[in-house]
Amino acid sequence: MRQASVERNTKETQIKATVNLDGSGHYEVSTGIGFLDHMLEQLSRHSLMDLKVEAKGDLHIDFHHTTEDSAICIGEAVAKALGERKGIARYGAATIPMDETLSEVAIDLSNRPYLIWKVEFSKPKLGEMDTELFKEWFQAFAQAAGATLHVWNKYGENNHHIVESCYKGLARALRQAAEIDPRKADAVPSTKGTLGGSL
Repeated sequence: MRQASVERNTKETQIKATVNLDGSGHYEVSTGIGFLDHMLEQLSRHSLMDLKVEAKGDLHIDFHHTTEDSAICIGEAVAKALGERKGIARYGAATIPMDETLSEVAIDLSNRPYLIWKVEFSKPKLGEMDTELFKEWFQAFAQAAGATLHVWNKYGENNHHIVESCYKGLARALRQAAEIDPRKADAVPSTKGTLGGSL
């Protein structure tokens, strides 16, 4: 099983994240932010990655630190579980329809972090959560996981649908990219023989 746990303790947050890339989509998530919990549950369910997240943060200030640090912990746990990244498919992509919304996510588990974020919202908040924090979450995840990540909402009106389709897209793309290719299970998917660094 490709699984790993990461703990992050600062003056702002105390977070523990555990992932199993070869799981069944089982989740136990508690961040103190209801909408973020909902999105992380979607990430787990649709990637089939088991995910456990326990977070306590300075929510009396705002949701920024808990949102960003949860992504860092999950991303680091994914990177740790991938190990040398031998045998993985490496690339994944998903196009997710959700009612009036359509979003596309592409990922390269290249060990070269990069985020392209083409997502706009019509409202500053979803419930109590600032919509600008979703870019922060995806940026932190890409950085910590060592992933090149492109997220593009092609169209949509409902902000909830837009965000959820992005997380579901990440889930499906990550599932595809992290899967072991039985034809090359012992090889890193790069002509360099290693992932990371220059192209």
